[in-house]
Formats: sequence, structure tokens, C-alpha cells
Amino acid sequence: MRIKTIIVLIAVCVSLSVFAQEKDVIKIAAVGDIMLGTAYPNGEFLPKVSPCRQFDPLRKYLTNADITFGNLEGVLTDNMSQAKKCNDPKLCYLFGMPTSYAESFKKAGFNVLSIANNHVGDFGDIGRASTQKALKEQGIRFAGLLSCPIDTFTIDGIKYGFCAFAPNRGTVDVRDIPAAAEIVRELKKVSDIVIVSFHAGGEGAKFQHVTRQTEHCFGENRGNVYEFAHKMIDAGADVLLGHGPHVTRAVEVYKNRFITYSMGNFCTYSRVNVSGVNGLAPLFHIYVNKKGEFQKAQIIPTFQVKGQPPALDNEKRVITVIQNLTKTDFPEMSKVINIADDGWITPIK
Repeated sequence: MRIKTIIVLIAVCVSLSVFAQEKDVIKIAAVGDIMLGTAYPNGEFLPKVSPCRQFDPLRKYLTNADITFGNLEGVLTDNMSQAKKCNDPKLCYLFGMPTSYAESFKKAGFNVLSIANNHVGDFGDIGRASTQKALKEQGIRFAGLLSCPIDTFTIDGIKYGFCAFAPNRGTVDVRDIPAAAEIVRELKKVSDIVIVSFHAGGEGAKFQHVTRQTEHCFGENRGNVYEFAHKMIDAGADVLLGHGPHVTRAVEVYKNRFITYSMGNFCTYSRVNVSGVNGLAPLFHIYVNKKGEFQKAQIIPTFQVKGQPPALDNEKRVITVIQNLTKTDFPEMSKVINIADDGWITPIK
């Protein structure tokens, strides 16, 4: 999609915003990948109970926020006729949730989702279209496809711009940094706070570190997440929410803006590896002022066991993971932020 077309879409979205009393501090709840089970190739990989119950152990941490964000890892569809072809269906990881599952996201508090990832095309144009329709019916905002690259909306008087990127066909390309920066610049012109989601980087435990270089995985260019995040903030982004590696990565504050490079697997019922570090994930509460400037954040530590809902981790293991990764990958952060053992991330004055 051409940049001029995206700019027109931004203007149209803004004209539809509803204005109200402004807030001084905004709370963003953010998590990584969510996949509530897949109906492909049969119902074997769907939960045996209501999908809503998968959020129950952590629901209170999701519902009390201005923005509650996650990455929809897969599509919402009841028609699998356009499933990607593969030699062995048992080895095909195609993620198709019934469209009725969209209500589960709404009830859990999610009001913004990224649909830019490597699974959004698992069931072709039918899957992409039904996903958008199901989310719209629930009033959930989304972005990340070439057909819906951005969204803007107003909550409590704060104007938000949202965009999402990935290195996959049909998504807004995370690797085309100049084009992505132009989208962000245009969003910032009409928004108080610009939230950028990116699904990028290698996958698995060996890709936990932010290398500051272009990453390759499975023979694919998965982007340079460090360069991308910094260039987006240079262009006007306020909060950067990363996912895709299926493991947790470090956090950074750049120009007083918060970056989480990967939030791992938050709620992935089946067909996703949640053993070891793959099963540890943060639920972030990020606090910014109405200019988008970072105030503080909290890591709510969670973990998953295969086939079970995510739960609060009393051992707080992912906090230690983020502390260690941030110390190693961003040693300069030792003078910028403190990540306490209780999960609070605060600026060093």
C-alpha cells in the first residue's frame, strides 16, 4: 500500500474520533502472543472448556487499563477452505480460532490487537477478512495488514494512533524502516500517543538477545528490531511493543519512550512450545503521561504449562530474565532505569 493512501486513511480515522475529558496518566496493559487453540486440522487442539476461562487467572491485570494490547497469533475463522498447503498436516502449524472466540478477548479487556504476524495468512483472504469482521463486531481495534495498516481512536480525551508491522506477506513491512517511519510521523501529527507493535526477530531460546543487527531465522530476514524501534521513536512513536520470538527479551527506554523487545508467549493453548523459558512471559503495565513520555512500568510475571491457562508466577522468574537480558543487551540502561526485584521499572533521576 502506498504511503499517500495510508496518510489518507489516517485523516479519515481521525475525523471519526470522539473527544472527551483528557487524562493525565495513561495505563497500558500489554502482552505478547495469544492463540486460544486452533481448529486445524480438527478440534483436537481446541480447549475443552470455554475459551474465556483461559484469561481467568490473570483477568484482573488485563481489565484495569486504558489500553489492553496483545498480538493475535492466528486468525478468527470458521472457514478453513483456504488453509495453507503442506505435505504433512500434522507438522503444519496453522492457527485458526473460531470467530466466536473474539468475544473472549473483549471480555478479558482487550481493546487493541495486532494482526501483523506470520500466522495471519494461514487461511488466506477468507481468514484475514473474517478476523477483521469478528474484531469489529466486538469493538476491538486492530492494525497491521496492508488493507488496514493503522487505526486512530480517542479514549478519555487522549487521541491514540496505532500501527503494527511484521516481515510477512500482506503485512506492513517491519523491514522497510523509512516507510514505517513515515507512517508514524503522519500518525503523530494527529495523535497524542502513538503505539507501535512489531512482530520480528528470530524464534526460540537461542534468540533471546537483542543483537542490534538484522536477524535471520528459517531462511527469512526477520528485521533489525533495535534499529526499527529507535527509528520509530525518532519519527514520533511513544510506546514500542514487540513480540514474535516466542521468548521474552530485554526492555529499553530511549528518548524517554518505552520499548519492550519481545513479550513472549502469553496465552498459547496448543501447538506452541511453552517449555522452559518459552513458558515465561511478562504482562506489562506501562504508565505514560499524555505526551507519551515514560513514567514507570510494572512486570506482572506469568507462566504457562501446556494445555493450561497462563497463571501468575509466584517465583517471579521472568522478572529475573528481563533484569539479566537488559543488563547484558543494554548495559547503558543501568544509568537510565531500575528494574526492581518486585517487577517495577522506574527512571533513575
